[in-house]
Amino acid sequence: MDKDRSVSLRASRRPNHSNLDIQDGDDGFFDADKSSLDYPIKTIWKRGFVRLLLVGGILWMLLILVVLLFHIWTCQSSLVFVSALCNKDSTVFQMLHTRGLVTPPHRCSIPLASDPEKVVIPEKRSPSKYVQSLSYFEEDVPKTNGSYSSPLFGGHQSWKQREDSFKLKSTMKVHCGFMRNGGAEMSAKDIEYVKKCKFVVASGIFDGYDTPHQPSNVSPRSKKLFCFLMAVDEVSLNFMKQNVTVREDDDGGQWVGMWRLILLKHPPYDEPRRNGKVPKILTHRLFPQALYSIWIDGKMELLVDPLLMLERYLWRGKHTFAIAQHKHHKNIYEEADSNKRRKRYARPLIDHQMKIYRYEGLEPWSPLKQTKSDVPEGAIIIREHTALNNLFSCLWFNEVNLLTPRDQLSFGFVVYRLKGNFKFFMFPNCEYNAIFILHPHTREHSSKIEWVKSLDEFKGNSSGLKESRGGLGLWSPYPADLNSVVLPHVTRTSKAG
Repeated sequence: MDKDRSVSLRASRRPNHSNLDIQDGDDGFFDADKSSLDYPIKTIWKRGFVRLLLVGGILWMLLILVVLLFHIWTCQSSLVFVSALCNKDSTVFQMLHTRGLVTPPHRCSIPLASDPEKVVIPEKRSPSKYVQSLSYFEEDVPKTNGSYSSPLFGGHQSWKQREDSFKLKSTMKVHCGFMRNGGAEMSAKDIEYVKKCKFVVASGIFDGYDTPHQPSNVSPRSKKLFCFLMAVDEVSLNFMKQNVTVREDDDGGQWVGMWRLILLKHPPYDEPRRNGKVPKILTHRLFPQALYSIWIDGKMELLVDPLLMLERYLWRGKHTFAIAQHKHHKNIYEEADSNKRRKRYARPLIDHQMKIYRYEGLEPWSPLKQTKSDVPEGAIIIREHTALNNLFSCLWFNEVNLLTPRDQLSFGFVVYRLKGNFKFFMFPNCEYNAIFILHPHTREHSSKIEWVKSLDEFKGNSSGLKESRGGLGLWSPYPADLNSVVLPHVTRTSKAG
């Protein structure tokens, strides 16, 4: 009995495989079947999804490549209707240009409005930011270190005054040329004439290097709206009278075609190129009633209606200051290197200016900067005469007055010192070249100081190389040790530059 009971107990404890098989058949069989069917489907789905991602990524990259190639093709094409498709203001174009994948054409079409008669002139002035009131020093301090010094056109600006002028305030008073008895005086008849000029196309010729070139394609509306004013010195005026027709009106004003000649008596500088910076940069001081001005160098013939220029470069994009991008350089230190190689001014003095800028924190241009370039083409400047723009022009001129006359070296520096508060539109160089025809000078300009390679050449009998009324900051002690300043390495990016 005990044996039978133990056997029966063991039998009862033994698993019932038949029941388990039935249960597996009832439930687990279908799960296993489902698993066997789902596995290949899931595998196929996963593989298909990965392939889809890869194909989609490849197609997307191909699309981007096609767009970039199309962009390069349109920007490089010599066909006008094709090149018009290239957006030279786009980030893509700037990126391609920076990497050398796109070389902008020398000239390109300008997207001008179709009819000057339909251009709407803004009724209100642009709001003044940061600077509400701007005034100028007009009396130069006649004594330095106890000795008498005649007044200078740019004044005896100290390094501290220069430093303070970069700090924006609501009310500011700065050096800005035109010191009393400093030179560049206008006659009474010319002062009276320019009072009526609200819209100005300005130019200048000094030391007889050029003769006036008549603007083309000027609409009847622009002829009535704009004053075409050509600043000249007595040497240039006499040269014009001998070589072109200069007529005199009933008020004694002198004209060459459309250009009203504005004689600046007593040139403020020894260097003609420095004299030319007075009407170019200080247009707002020479013609204080002007609301807008377009500067064009004296060797150029304007091809575009000036009202269309204001619409294109200022009003359309709500800009107040426009200047072209330099064709070859973006980096000020590279431009300085080019100036030295091309003998634009004394090499050691250019280096001295660059050391000052480097000491004051100016970094070489890079795509990370907010500006398209630190180096402009300064031959054309389009601006509204706002307080901030006028201040910028004063500070820019002060650098030209204090250091070398190479204004392309100081433009980007002043932008940097104003810490991004000065906004401007830098338009494509190919548009710049489509605005004018460049005529050769009547004679080549050459100055002995441009050939100087060492400071030793200024000593002894050659001390006459020094300018007596400009560039004085190159010879006055800078309030810091510049000997330890190392200039950034320059990689020449252009053979032409």
